[in-house]
Formats: sequence, structure tokens, C-alpha cells
Amino acid sequence: MERRSFLKAGAAAAAGLAAGGRGALAQKTDSAGHPRTTISLDGMWEVADSVDAEAMPREYNHQAPVPGLTHSATPAFPHVDEYETRQLLSDMMEFGNLSKADYEKTAGTLGVSHQKRNYFWYRRSFDAPAQKAVALIKVNKAQFGTVVYLNGNRIGEHGPCYTAAYFDATRAIRWGAPNELVIRIGAHPGVLPPHVAPVTDFEKYHWTPGIYDAVSLMAMDNPVIHTVQTAPRLAASSVVVQTVLRNRSDRTIRTTVEQRVTEWKSGAPAAAPVVTRVEIPAGGEKTVVQTVALPKAHWWSPEDPFLYEVKTTTAGDQVTTRFGMREFRFDTVTQRAYLNGRVYFLRGSNITLHRFFEDPEVGMLPWDEAWLHRLLVTIPKQMHWNAFRFCIGPVPDRWLQIADEAGLLIQNEYPVWVGAPGWPGYDPALKYDTKEMITEYSEWMRDNWNHPSVAIWDASNESILPQFTTEIIPVVRGLDLSNRPWENSYNAPAGANDPVEDHQYLFAELSAKELPPDRERRLFHMTDLESMVGPAPGPQSKTGHAMILNEYGWLWLNRDGSPTLVTQYLYPRLLGDRNTAEERLKLQAYLLGGLTEFWRAYRRYAGVLHFVFLTSSHPKAFTSDHWKDLQKLELHPEFEKAMKNAFNPLGVYLNFWHTELPADAQHDFTVAMVNDEYRPRSGKLRLVFTAADGKNAAIAEIPFSLPSLGAQSYVIAIKTPAQAGTYTLKAMASAVDDEEHPTISHREVALRAAAHP
Repeated sequence: MERRSFLKAGAAAAAGLAAGGRGALAQKTDSAGHPRTTISLDGMWEVADSVDAEAMPREYNHQAPVPGLTHSATPAFPHVDEYETRQLLSDMMEFGNLSKADYEKTAGTLGVSHQKRNYFWYRRSFDAPAQKAVALIKVNKAQFGTVVYLNGNRIGEHGPCYTAAYFDATRAIRWGAPNELVIRIGAHPGVLPPHVAPVTDFEKYHWTPGIYDAVSLMAMDNPVIHTVQTAPRLAASSVVVQTVLRNRSDRTIRTTVEQRVTEWKSGAPAAAPVVTRVEIPAGGEKTVVQTVALPKAHWWSPEDPFLYEVKTTTAGDQVTTRFGMREFRFDTVTQRAYLNGRVYFLRGSNITLHRFFEDPEVGMLPWDEAWLHRLLVTIPKQMHWNAFRFCIGPVPDRWLQIADEAGLLIQNEYPVWVGAPGWPGYDPALKYDTKEMITEYSEWMRDNWNHPSVAIWDASNESILPQFTTEIIPVVRGLDLSNRPWENSYNAPAGANDPVEDHQYLFAELSAKELPPDRERRLFHMTDLESMVGPAPGPQSKTGHAMILNEYGWLWLNRDGSPTLVTQYLYPRLLGDRNTAEERLKLQAYLLGGLTEFWRAYRRYAGVLHFVFLTSSHPKAFTSDHWKDLQKLELHPEFEKAMKNAFNPLGVYLNFWHTELPADAQHDFTVAMVNDEYRPRSGKLRLVFTAADGKNAAIAEIPFSLPSLGAQSYVIAIKTPAQAGTYTLKAMASAVDDEEHPTISHREVALRAAAHP
């Protein structure tokens, strides 16, 4: 819930980029005869725990999946995950669940651990391939902190929890023989070194350790392909390929660097090979930039997510990198997003995966391929969504691979959330270690810059941290050859055309335990929308930059329909004696649908993203999602129906929220419509009063016509039914090219009989 010039390769190295290639898809397991061999080390690992950082266990009596979470171990570890951050404790104090004295005891700490351990140790064996010049162990993501031992030799450590780590295993590996690999991770955030970016989330109760992304062994000869970055150039119908090579030998190496581009699905050649000869001194590094012409390139978009692969080959190594031909930006003058040179409106939701990690039902769902496909492909298409914000923490790389294939635009947010003045727990003196953040953000970009789905770098959430604008983003921005926009929370935009996030929580004050005594302080009612055309005033909405509304509502319910911690006082006020789970779920869907229609109707935002599609649900939760059945991924039907209509590219908003009207009286209604598509849309716009028995009692109809990406408001006059009673008033837009699937905006209205003298 949320309240409140490319740098030289040497600079990247100084920032701490570890050796290695691109990621799971960028580094495929190649067939025999290819220079690089990649072996997956995923599967069941043995696990043990310890208090001391150096006390490597002698016995491993548990097993846990990799990738996965340590709370999935069998037999289970007692009190695993039980850690509370200082940010959470500040919220607990605000809600009266913790005394101020107890909260102050946490001063100077990240938080409080409730488990008698500090570390988990993961162990497995593997058979190494035939000897190569270099061996690397890649841990794609693990938390909290990673130390790797191979055959009893400590080969390296990596503090950050959200980026890939590469470890040089060349001296410790036993080629062509069995090897023992041990990975130590922190059991909780409290063991992280002080300079590492602290994990911050005001609304997360448990901090779940685990190696939650893939682990692999890579073996290759020199020169090693350190990184590959692709940067589409649509106007030139080409792709720039930047390859950073490292020579780990003690002699100069001369090699060719070859780029071959093929279509991902068909494997058909898409371009002529490009070859460059280079010389790399012993122990040196070389950056090679090549441009590959792609005649008649097939552009990537959510509607047509076409993908290519580039195979990068040197004398000793080979890496395959997948990419899409797409460009994405914002423009401050028009306050719009542009995809491939054309205005593009974002519609979607949020996923807070690291909060979902604490959900009682999480299990292995985040790594279940069929479940993920329904979550990221099937349902978003049904809901007319083309975008997600991955909020408060990154996802395993497989999630982004699916987003690439499905056609989703991702606002990728690094887990930094410290709040703003006036918040409990906000520390105005807080300053992140700038050097460390440059290192972490550089690694994060390296891990994700080849995904066409990754459209926006999101530096933080709801935070006042000016150093991100002045010291961090300007340094790392140039690493991304695609020049993606940066969203920078409550701080000033770091770039002239960077977007600004806006969070509109109109029901927040109405959710307070005690309402303000000042009668002049007006609380929000849905009827206020009738006179609004844009966001309610707030510091984040005071900008001339393009805005993304990526949180709104404040109407959360747990999956069983019970209120969350922050809405426990809201629903009794809204429903009175009808405050049941069934009525709450109906009202939530009704109001969220209407708010979504409103935020889209007047084009004040470049994107509208609902909060939240996937998070945790439990009795103490602050927020929740909308799953009727999490395992089957079935949404509550009221929510699904309301939001399908609200997010339809042919948008309809009935600008009427009064609950009563006189019967048998003429009335004018305003209906705002938007067309998010490049094709013009026209058809019939109807107003219909439907009685409780399902029969239509009054109908008015006019034509509508919207150009490509157009918006228009219509006034429709209709005489209300003569019979008093409860009615549903529907504004229905039926396009001539899809008459069977109208977009519907509806209101519940009571018609009262005229008073007689």
C-alpha cells in the first residue's frame, strides 16, 4: 500500500560488476563443441542453519528447493522468516499494536529477529565438465547476503539481495569430477553488512530467506564474454550490440567477435553476421560495440511480442541473448508515454512478489510454470492489461522472460521505501551509501537491460531521497544504451522527460479510527468525482512531467472478504448494517471499477495501474489482492467483471455517483469515453435503466465516434422510469466492429417518487 554518453567499461568495473554473462536466457546450455558449457544447479539442496557466520555445519538434516524459499524446507525450520523491520514496527506503533517505548528500543537497528539463527547453509554436489580455462558459479538472486564455498574453498561473497552474483571457481573446481558446493545466506536482514542497501517495507511482517532464483555453473575459455547488451535502433532498423570481454589468461589474445541474429521462435537468420577483430592484453578487458542491420525489423509490442536472439561468439566463449526491437520513452511536453514512436497508454496492475513470499499459501507457486503462465499471460490479456509494476522487490528472471514473450511493459522497482516527512519511522537524516547504490543499481541494470518488457527503471517507492536525483541516477543512467526512463518516487525527476509516480488514496482519511473533529475538513465521497477531472492535489501530482498512477483505491479486503488492518474502520462507515463479507466484496469491486474508469477518462495520466494484483493475504495484512482461489488463480467474480470493463481499451465512464434520483423526470448524464487503440472506434452509446427484475425500464441512445487514441464526452438526455424503486443505470458502448462485447459503466440508483402536496 503505498501511502504517502555510456560510461566506460572501466567505470562499470569500478562500480563492482561481477564477471559473467547475461542471465538464464542469455546463457543457454550449449551443445557439445560450443565454447561455453552451462550446467543448471537447480533442484533440491541439503540445508542446515547456524548462529555463527563461520560455523559451517557438519550435518545437513533438511532439504529445500533451489530456486525457492527456506520456509519450504523439509523438515521445516522453526521460526523461519520471523523478522520485523523497523519500518514495520513504526506502522505497528501507529496502529496501536506496539508501544512507543518498545519501538524506540529498535533505534539504530534494521529490525528485530525472533529466531535463534543468523545463517542458512545450502549444500549440493555436481559433476564438473571437461576442463576449460575459466569456471564461474552464478547465483541469480539470493537473500540475505551470499557466500560461496567450492570444495571447502571460500571463493567469494556478495552482499546485495536483488542482483545476480558471479563467483570465480576456476582455482577451486575439480574438472571432470564430483564437486561439493556450499552457499551460505543470511537467515534475516539483520546480518547484512551496514553498507548494503537495507531492505525496507513498512507493510511486510516476515523476511523470507532463500536462493530464490537459478544457480548455474558456467565453463568457458578465454576471452570470457563478461556482458552483452542489446540496444534497438528502430529508425535505422538495426540493433547495437555491446560486448564486454575479459581475458583471464596471462597472455595477449587475438580473437574475432561475431554477432549472428536470428528470429527467436523460427530460428531463421534475420541479419548478415557482423565480425570484428580485437586484441585483449593479458588480464585485460575490451568493450566492443557493433551494429547489426536488421532489414525490415519486426518491432516488439504488447500486442505483438516478437523476439530475436543474438549469438555472440569469440575464440573461447559463446553467449545467446534474447531481445526485442522496441523503444519506450516519456515526453514532458505532451505528458505521454511513447512506444515505438507512438503514444501508448499503460493499463495494468502491481505485483509485490516479496510480500507474496510471506503469504500462507505461497509454497512453490512463484516457480510453477503453469501457474506463472496464467498469472502473467492468460489473466492480463483477459483484463486488457499491457503493463505491470513489479513493486518493492525484483522477481526471478523467468518472470521477465515470460513478460517478454507475453507482451507486458514492466515498471521495475528497486526495493527502497523510506517514506516522507510526517511518517512514523521516517528518518530525515537517512542517506544511502552512494557508492554501494551505484554498484547495486549497475548490477540490477546489467541483469535486466536485455528484456524488452523492462520499460522503466523505478529507483524507489514513496521516498524522499534527494541523492538519487543528484548522485545516483545520473551516474548509472548512461549504462543503459536503450536510455530507459527513470521514475524517482517523491524526489525531483532526474531527467527532463522522466515520469512521476502518483498515488491517489481518496478513501484514506475515511479509514481512520477516529474521523477529524473539524467539520470543515471534508472527507471524500464518490460524488466528488462528478466535479473532478484529474488528481486530488498532492506533492507528487504537482508536476509538469508525465504521470503514472500506479496506486489508488485504499479499499483492500482479504481474500475471504474481511477488512485489512487499514480498512477495518472504512467498510462499517460505507455499508452500515450491510457490512458482510459478500457486501464488502461487491462494494470493493463497484468502487474500484468506478475509480479506474474515472482515472482513465480525462487523460491526466500516461498510465493507470491498479494496486494490487498479487501480494500476501492474512489476518494482519495491510493490503491484499483479489483471489477467490489462489492455487487456481480464480479472481473474485465481482472484481473481475468490474475491472474488465474499467480497463477496456474502449473506455466508458458514467460521470454520475448520486444514489438517488426523482422518478419520471428528465435528466442529462455525461459519459466520458476514451480510445486507447490506434484504430478509430464508432458505434452506439446507450443509457439503460434496468429494474430489479432484470427488465429494461428506460433507454436512450446516441452514436459515438472516437478517432485513434481519441477521447470525447457525450451528454445523453433520458427520462427516468416512472416507477420508484432500485435500478441499475448502465452506460453501454457497443462498437460496430465488436457489438457483442460492449463496454459497460454502471451505477446503482434509487428512484424516488415525486412528493405530492
